Amino acid sequence: MGSAPSSPLSPAFRDAFAAAADDSGWMSFADFMALALFHPELGYYRRPHQRIGREPGTDFYTATSLGSLFGDLIVASATSLLGADNPADYTFVEIGAEPEGGVLREVTHPFGATRTIRVGEPIGLSGPCVVFSNELFDAQPCRRFRHDPSGWQELGVGLTDQELREIPRPVPPPFDVAGIPPGYELDVPMAATALAQQIAAQPWHGLFLAIDYGRTWRELSRETPQGTVRGYYQHRQTTELLARPGEQDLTCHICWDWLAEALREHGFSDGNLQSQEQFLMQHAATLLQQTVTAEAGGLSRRKTALMHLIHPSGFGQKFQVLSARREAP
Repeated sequence: MGSAPSSPLSPAFRDAFAAAADDSGWMSFADFMALALFHPELGYYRRPHQRIGREPGTDFYTATSLGSLFGDLIVASATSLLGADNPADYTFVEIGAEPEGGVLREVTHPFGATRTIRVGEPIGLSGPCVVFSNELFDAQPCRRFRHDPSGWQELGVGLTDQELREIPRPVPPPFDVAGIPPGYELDVPMAATALAQQIAAQPWHGLFLAIDYGRTWRELSRETPQGTVRGYYQHRQTTELLARPGEQDLTCHICWDWLAEALREHGFSDGNLQSQEQFLMQHAATLLQQTVTAEAGGLSRRKTALMHLIHPSGFGQKFQVLSARREAP
């Protein structure tokens, strides 16, 4: 993605970067991404501003932006996956919801209790739970590597002439590099996997549901030669990853293989990975049919939302759903 300098830095972020960098003024891209997204005062996800929606000043929209239908579909799907279990025996826990938001807001549900764990809050889970996230794992910091003809380098960030610049360092990558050709850039979502392990290690049982965008390890290491990290600013995708730190979103495709393995290591069933379209068609079919047949003569707001959620050109294929189950001990 090149090493072009960033846009001018705010003095506050420059000071925060300098304080967090190593003795040479360098930090890994993962540490930079963590600083830009999660710094307590300057981080993109910690500053008080509206990120999600279609209004001026927002940067992207998600399924929750489409109204309550998404929450209704998640409730129907989770209830279906619980099978014979009574949903009233479970706590529905959403991790990473926006302030004042949440998938169950304004949604009637059958769960015995609900919890929302915001960004920066400790994750403590116990007992029977449905643990849900929507676009949580793609926002976790990732490390960036490049296979140069001379060997592998880790792409980090340094401060030069008051500007952030990409600075590579030779380093042996901590993953299997067999078959990855020279010139390949690989963005490695290790923090997303660590978060899945943290969630799975908690003393809870029940249903894990994660909606996100990602690829298998084979796809990441064979089919994305320019990496997958992208910035989002005012509804425009950008590869200027060092620009506007704290003011633009940064995301990275997750590795579904690694998340599924993290769950298996903690006693979950083999994860079932489906496109969002497949998942909702299988587990919320009755509600989908009711939505389609309602107001048959017109295109209601819920019908429009449904088209965005399941159509292949909308969210239907862009997002995938990983579901897994752990039984009570």
